[in-house]
Amino acid sequence: MQLTPLDVDSIDLSDPDFWVTPREHRESAFWSLRREAPIKFFKEMPLVNFPVGPGYYALTKHEDIWSVSRNPELWCSGQGSNITTLTPELNEFFGSMINMDDPKHFRLRSIVSKGFTPKEIARVEEYVKEKARTLVDEVLEQHSDDEFDFVEALAAPFPLEIICDMMGIPRSDAKQILDWTNVILGAGDPDFGGTLENLMKVALEIFSYAQQLGESRLKNPTDDLTSVMMHAEVDGQRMTSQEFGSFFILLVVAGNETTRNAISHGMLELTRRPDQQRIWFNDFEKHTRTAVEEIVRWASPVIHFRRTATRDTELRGIEMPAGTKVVMWYNSGNRDEDLFADPYRFDVTRQIQPAQIGFGAGGPHFCLGANLARREIAVMFDEIRRRLPYLRITGEPAYLRSNFINGIKRMPCRIK
Repeated sequence: MQLTPLDVDSIDLSDPDFWVTPREHRESAFWSLRREAPIKFFKEMPLVNFPVGPGYYALTKHEDIWSVSRNPELWCSGQGSNITTLTPELNEFFGSMINMDDPKHFRLRSIVSKGFTPKEIARVEEYVKEKARTLVDEVLEQHSDDEFDFVEALAAPFPLEIICDMMGIPRSDAKQILDWTNVILGAGDPDFGGTLENLMKVALEIFSYAQQLGESRLKNPTDDLTSVMMHAEVDGQRMTSQEFGSFFILLVVAGNETTRNAISHGMLELTRRPDQQRIWFNDFEKHTRTAVEEIVRWASPVIHFRRTATRDTELRGIEMPAGTKVVMWYNSGNRDEDLFADPYRFDVTRQIQPAQIGFGAGGPHFCLGANLARREIAVMFDEIRRRLPYLRITGEPAYLRSNFINGIKRMPCRIK
């Protein structure tokens, strides 16, 4: 990739148009910021029905993102994890526990984590493999000689249907869940509604669906994750149906979009770098751990999260009073030249350390489903390796218009 030094004062990460510029321009912008202004202040863009916020400092270096993530007492999540300032009620409605601080966060995460124990993940292991096999079967039956959409056929349904199965959601509802999650994370993309009003409408629909599901499992538990969470207790307290409704939004969105986009970006890069595909696929077991971490680093499916200073402090000599917003740009931290040698080279043998931050940079808000996501990525590429060895991307992807999710909406491919 050819990077071009940019005047850092010409860069505006808040401008929606920045996120539809060519990738080389965006990478050049973050490269320039890391070199010239690793912590830089940006004004906020107005959002319909919300007041313009006070602005934020962009953190573009791995070291600063790591430090802020692991110091929740100084850098809180309870005032919001996205750039826009929302009311506390909307924060928790949309973000559930990612927009909470302890002790509330600890209580809810302790309950939810009971559904993500090694025992629970092991319970769905065979289903993960079965779902990958089924989707590949369908591709072989329906698209043996034609071009098709990789995202629609493989990347999107795979993690979503696994989450639906884990939660006890009927498979007939999976398409509706997918449509809802597309709107929630694609609110700024005209393909998925593009308006705040549509976002709120869909959020209320999915919230209502989840509440009914949770209340049903509370009365009549079954062998699924919803039942486990609704009946789990911490200090004698259970999750309310309202808490479950908000967590459900987080779970189906995060459980779908992160893995979906990691697999999509991974397949795109393996097509562009057939040498890396050969290295991995010729000795799959040896390279899977590093390959999966490299895919997540490369994709950085979640582009940013925000934290807020709880008291007066400073970073890199910049004074920041209590209430200051900082935005951790994971995509930039995962390209930090101080840690990653030749960071714009996709390398399936890249060492695990230093750690990529595609699942967050540690601390209490590290991605709860990271191990499930890693397993899903490995299983899908194993199935592709064995049964679709000539699968390749045949055209340019259609990228999501977003500064939050590094999404691929559509991507043509062939298997011959």
